[in-house]
Amino acid sequence: MSSSDILAQLDAIIAERRHASPDQSYVARLHAGGPAAVGKKVGEEAAEVIIAGLDDQPEALVHEVADLWFHTMVLLNHHGLDAAAVLAELQRRFGVSGLDEKAARAAEGK
Repeated sequence: MSSSDILAQLDAIIAERRHASPDQSYVARLHAGGPAAVGKKVGEEAAEVIIAGLDDQPEALVHEVADLWFHTMVLLNHHGLDAAAVLAELQRRFGVSGLDEKAARAAEGK
């Protein structure tokens, strides 16, 4: 199974569970808190990635990045987006220098 297949399956599960009871679904509970609650969780997970990245424990880093990706996907879903949108953006950027991309965003005021 390819990585994009796994992301698509996870997107489908997140979309399905969004409408479940918050008492029975972690995803539904996150959505019930609104974008601020989901965003807060993404921030917490990002901090855990940073901390794990400072240690010499590759398994912990992978675990925390997986948590961050999952919660970011929940945030995308909250805004009607999915992993395919992010993959399309990464594909658009492929072959473009990171320095050029950053300069273009700065010129656009982003």
